[in-house]
Amino acid sequence: MTEATPVVEMRNIKMSFGAIQALRGVDLVLHHNEVLGLVGDNAAGKSTLMKVLSGAYIPDEGEIFIEGKKVHVCDPMDARRLGIEMVYQDLALADTLDIAANVFLGREVVSAHLGPISVMVKRHMEQETQRLLDRLKIDISSVHLKVESLSGGQRQSVAIARATAFNAKVIIMDEPTAALSVAAVGKVLDLVRELKAQGCSIIIISHRLEDIHQVSDRMIVLRHGRKVTDCPVTGEIHEFHERVVAYIIGARDDFAETEVD
Repeated sequence: MTEATPVVEMRNIKMSFGAIQALRGVDLVLHHNEVLGLVGDNAAGKSTLMKVLSGAYIPDEGEIFIEGKKVHVCDPMDARRLGIEMVYQDLALADTLDIAANVFLGREVVSAHLGPISVMVKRHMEQETQRLLDRLKIDISSVHLKVESLSGGQRQSVAIARATAFNAKVIIMDEPTAALSVAAVGKVLDLVRELKAQGCSIIIISHRLEDIHQVSDRMIVLRHGRKVTDCPVTGEIHEFHERVVAYIIGARDDFAETEVD
């Protein structure tokens, strides 16, 4: 495996829900240390494609390769073992637990087992969580704060930090800046840049084209379950916005001539 080998390659992914074809033979490549924007209107297939990659859905057809090796992703645990983590829009955080407990939720460090009771090493988990926040330059005053006391941007940062805590190769973010303040959006995008600087490969699903323009190296636009473009993110924001909207509404399609039913 070399740096030229994609960290993720999805080939000809097809998936239907009854009579609805959600994905019609989609290909996706994600390179090492790349931010890929995944764009499209509602029901374009973005979340379905990422749920296939993260193990939430099993496709009807298609292949997935991780660092050049064909894999079978049958559930989210398979994906996690392969180094793929997804941060869902609802974040799936436990409000009544503190930050450290959320980061290690389901992967608690234990020192001993007393019959059916496990003894957790809280101090170690707190120290590791603080190191993680420091490494990602996340400014939260204490790992002892309960998640319910955090702002929307801080909650998003904790969810992203949790996804990176166990050596993930690929981080998938589903609408990471939705419903955040302007300041919080800026901090989340800074976090994306920091993750890239540290060598992560990231896929961002977003309706906010300005966010895709700011942090993505490349974008894929889906329309009705098909990929209609796969290109570098270039140009000024207004030109970029017009170009992407044209793909979303069907005025442009780079793959129209190769479409096969």
